[in-house]
Amino acid sequence: MTVVCDLMWWPITSTGGCINLLVFLMWVALTFYNYFRAALLGPGFVPYGYKPKNESDCDKLQYCQVCEGYKTPRSHHCRKCERCVMKMDHHCPWINTCCGHLNHCSFIWFLFFAPCGCIHAIFILIPSIYRALNFHWYLYYRREEPLVELGVVGFICTMFAIGLAIGVVIAVGMLFYIQLKSVWKNETGIENWIIEKAEDRLRGEDEEEEFIYPYNLGWKENLRQVFTFTGRPKSDGITWQVVDGCDQFTFTIEQIHQKAEKRERTVEYTIISDYGGSLFPISKGCKVMYCIPCTDEPRIPVKTGDHVLVTRWKKHWLYGTKVGNDSDNGNKKRIRGWFPRQCAREIIGNDISESDKKDD
Repeated sequence: MTVVCDLMWWPITSTGGCINLLVFLMWVALTFYNYFRAALLGPGFVPYGYKPKNESDCDKLQYCQVCEGYKTPRSHHCRKCERCVMKMDHHCPWINTCCGHLNHCSFIWFLFFAPCGCIHAIFILIPSIYRALNFHWYLYYRREEPLVELGVVGFICTMFAIGLAIGVVIAVGMLFYIQLKSVWKNETGIENWIIEKAEDRLRGEDEEEEFIYPYNLGWKENLRQVFTFTGRPKSDGITWQVVDGCDQFTFTIEQIHQKAEKRERTVEYTIISDYGGSLFPISKGCKVMYCIPCTDEPRIPVKTGDHVLVTRWKKHWLYGTKVGNDSDNGNKKRIRGWFPRQCAREIIGNDISESDKKDD
């Protein structure tokens, strides 16, 4: 609709009209280029069965049971991609893959060019609507100016396009700000969450008194880590540049300590009533149905007699990992997610084996 209105309002027979159209099409081309590059290039995945060259470093890395290998520094396992992702920020459904190490640059450029094109479109569509509504006035009193004529369908489509453009500017613009802030500080959304827990965590006698985030190199160098002339980030996704006083495993060791504390807080529950895994379990009552967790994390079906290791609690829901799920059939994928609290009962006075509590 922007192109249609632009050709009527500012024909390409004039130099200005030609330049205006080319600039708009440039925004479109750059938006699509970076979108498809981010989607097709992917975030970069840790190889299956990865193991550091120095075997002594294995104790400083987390092990992924699904990928059957060690996680490299800054990598996390994505349950949607079913792979360990290098410098994972989040899984983006719009590009159908994760935003991570390799495609972070293209993803941010996409978030920048899309609002730019929509802002340009707004400055074309809104005046076009005004001229179309005042068509007869321009016809009789401004004969020398190009006329914008929109029928009923054209008017509806143009108004719809304006609404979409404004929505993209607000929503995608906010996401662009969030992602640029992430690059500015050189920390992903997941790492920000880990940092918050690290700052509040009580430290042992053998640990440093204060946690130092190792990847914040200053905003200029942080930007250079992602935005390069070649479009490829500086790091190889395994080895990272760190600040003085830190090493490659400063952050991973902190994660291991946090996971250890998480295992200590784990409580084993036994299932006393079946739950099929539905998003809105009507049979469990209105409170359970209306107070569902606001997350895209899965719901897991449970049956009477199952055991679940719970790590998160809400008033009407629990989050945990099923014990011994399909391990006898050789399925190493853990089954974990949310289920109604009323379906389970805490096991009192029953120790949990370390093998059951092991986290990847």
